[in-house]
Amino acid sequence: MGPGADTRAPGAAVTVALCGHWEHEPPCPLAPHRTRTHRVGAVVHVRVLFAADPGMDSAVRSRIGSALSDGQLRGPDGGVTQWRVCASHRSDIRVDERDVAVRLAREG
Repeated sequence: MGPGADTRAPGAAVTVALCGHWEHEPPCPLAPHRTRTHRVGAVVHVRVLFAADPGMDSAVRSRIGSALSDGQLRGPDGGVTQWRVCASHRSDIRVDERDVAVRLAREG
């Protein structure tokens, strides 16, 4: 992502893919989720934590992957934020995420 790019855009794209729009009433219809980003130079790391029924796991992961791979989102001001996915992988829930994971699972 460029230096002035909105790092919230990839998370909003994930929310659109899972919920239909980044502004919606809770709960998330497909999978409660939380997206965090942090920038290291030109690289923005995106981490998505979600809760889904085991039978929906693949569908949710596919939607997240597609949303991020699309590499762009038009924001409410009409501007387009662009990014490029360099790598993607699945990982375990970190210790510092356990409380959020429990909350997401209760919402689901």
